[in-house]
Amino acid sequence: MKPRQWIVLAGALAWALAASACHHSDPDALWKLVHGQCVPDQREHGKPAPCAAVAIENGEDQGYVLLKDRNGPYQFLLIPTAKVTGIESPALLATNAPAYFAAAWRARDLVERAAQRSLPREDLSLAINSVYGRSQNQLHIHIDCLRPDVRDALRAHLGEIGEHWAPLDVPLAGHTYRAMRITEAAFEQANPFALLADPGDMARHTLVAAGITFEDQTPGLILLDDTADLWRLDPGHGEELQSTACS
Repeated sequence: MKPRQWIVLAGALAWALAASACHHSDPDALWKLVHGQCVPDQREHGKPAPCAAVAIENGEDQGYVLLKDRNGPYQFLLIPTAKVTGIESPALLATNAPAYFAAAWRARDLVERAAQRSLPREDLSLAINSVYGRSQNQLHIHIDCLRPDVRDALRAHLGEIGEHWAPLDVPLAGHTYRAMRITEAAFEQANPFALLADPGDMARHTLVAAGITFEDQTPGLILLDDTADLWRLDPGHGEELQSTACS
């Protein structure tokens, strides 16, 4: 085997071991928190603790909670109150699937409150990791700031991003993403998981939504998709495009 192949193989093994160790830290911790504490506290006492909010008006199979994440001072998570393992769940492609991404985008004001300042929409983002880039087996959407270099790259290449998926010419955080644009009004009605739908292997995908203002001043979002690839040492970790510092 050539030296380069040994390096790639060693790196792939290290990544696999790290992912395995991460999963051993209790991959059901979020589910236990939501199902065992937040929802019961809201139902019995009218308080969402330890979550920031619980939305179960339409039933727990359609509800979600908002939770302050331990990662960074401003990051929040949107987590379904139904048992949804992650991006690979067929439930996300159902015609009556809850609009989790739209709800997460509306909750971005939690980040601003935590940061104690107003933030431009271009500085805010949502992310869900692939099955290989996550530590929890309960769907959770990360609500946080966007990395400044990613924001600047999207602005610089905005004219090249259309209404259909196409490869982005510039790498983001060292990985190749494909991108598409969508207005905020359409985003409210769309199911980003269905837009991404890959009947072959949804589990390998990561999905990011980044706030943007289009050339005609229409508010919108850029959807970004990457696919986990062991040999490229890419775990499909869209969270890499976010910044917990909000600097």
